[in-house]
Amino acid sequence: MSCVLGGVIPLGLLFLVCGSQGYLLPNVTLLEELLSKYQHNESHSRVRRAIPREDKEEILMLHNKLRGQVQPQASNMEYMTWDDELEKSAAAWASQCIWEHGPTSLLVSIGQNLGAHWGRYRSPGFHVQSWYDEVKDYTYPYPSECNPWCPERCSGPMCTHYTQIVWATTNKIGCAVNTCQKMTVWGEVWENAVYFVCNYSPKGNWIGEAPYKNGRPCSECPPSYGGSCRNNLCYRAQVVRCDTKMKDRCKGSTCNRYQCPAGCLNHKAKIFGTLFYESSSSICRAAIHYGILDDKGGLVDITRNGKVPFFVKSERHGVQSLSKYKPSSSFMVSKVKVQDLDCYTTVAQLCPFEKPATHCPRIHCPAHCKDEPSYWAPVFGTNIYADTSSICKTAVHAGVISNESGGDVDVMPVDKKKTYVGSLRNGVQSESETSVPDHVIWSLLNTLFMNSCCLGFIAFAYSVKSRDRKMVGDLTRAQAYASTAKHVNIWALIVGILMTILLIIIPVLTFQIYR
Repeated sequence: MSCVLGGVIPLGLLFLVCGSQGYLLPNVTLLEELLSKYQHNESHSRVRRAIPREDKEEILMLHNKLRGQVQPQASNMEYMTWDDELEKSAAAWASQCIWEHGPTSLLVSIGQNLGAHWGRYRSPGFHVQSWYDEVKDYTYPYPSECNPWCPERCSGPMCTHYTQIVWATTNKIGCAVNTCQKMTVWGEVWENAVYFVCNYSPKGNWIGEAPYKNGRPCSECPPSYGGSCRNNLCYRAQVVRCDTKMKDRCKGSTCNRYQCPAGCLNHKAKIFGTLFYESSSSICRAAIHYGILDDKGGLVDITRNGKVPFFVKSERHGVQSLSKYKPSSSFMVSKVKVQDLDCYTTVAQLCPFEKPATHCPRIHCPAHCKDEPSYWAPVFGTNIYADTSSICKTAVHAGVISNESGGDVDVMPVDKKKTYVGSLRNGVQSESETSVPDHVIWSLLNTLFMNSCCLGFIAFAYSVKSRDRKMVGDLTRAQAYASTAKHVNIWALIVGILMTILLIIIPVLTFQIYR
């Protein structure tokens, strides 16, 4: 995000980070617009504003986007998620309208970025981007320069906003905005100041440490992430605990693949049944009982099995299951297979979706699938893709793997969509597609055309009959045939009009969908 300002006096935008000095950034003063955005009718000294969902999404999306594009590349950068407790603590501090970090009791365990401005409306994303833009003054310390402590090299007023945003092990964020009718900012009283607070956990900006490790993206992720990667970030897949029950996690299409931790063999979590397990059973202990996993943990696939009348206990692989003699929902566990693919294989070819569930293997994709032409390796859709898409090229488009190195991919089936919208992401242009095939459209047009012709012939036949009846003096039947011919002609006209409209509209819609 960038901001271009010409001929504007730099006023009214400030940022603050622990142990650093603040600086001014450009802004302009359109006070009415700002107040209408943030302020209510109360005459209090503070006006608290809850972060709306759209702002949360913008803040979180921008943080993860910026974290995924750091240079040099990060090998251990973790995906960031929103934390409600951090949001509450940020809101509590923002409501104090005090231009300094706090509260002191929390600063030992959280990181914090502060921003304030007055004047026209600025979105939270503007503040976040401005923090990140300190990168222009920051020089990354390579391991060879850290002996053992890394040098801090910042050629500008400060770089600690940037380093907190890209601190690899910081994986939670919560922010708040508050409009302070009066706030003292470095000795000056600001009226109607918009105070923006973001709290981070675990905290970053440790003196003498680099913000992240340099290397191939996701090559040094913590084991708890299960080897999953998204947009160059360590992404936590369907990670569960030893006591996680199937019924608590397996809901609808999310019933698919889970990452179990180590140490579940001697856990006290209960399981019911043998081969088929009751839905209140521990996912990970059921996998050990079945023999798919051992105490080291790993990936397991879950499949719903409907209701069964009872569950029988047994002892297998060091795990004792229990009996339950009443009908209940059940599930099965299965081993996750790994399969090497080329750049062209589609989901429809590898594992066509069949209800109640289809488990595709974990796929290992080669490098450089992005470079394959679309007629050999097509991609249809964005976020959710058609099963006729190339799996590995789609994974590059989604940011799950790097084009330069390839990697492992998991595919989850979801309900079919009527349309798929194309987009350009990570150097791959996906295509749009409609679920109505061309032959269906032409069949519809042909049917309308034939119906129109047939109705015309029928109307003509009734007209001839009406003439014949009239010639022999049977006026009653002649009138009836004439009336029928009239109505059939009307229907033939309607069908003809519909066919003409479709002949005009369908090419237009096709252009709109595929352009």
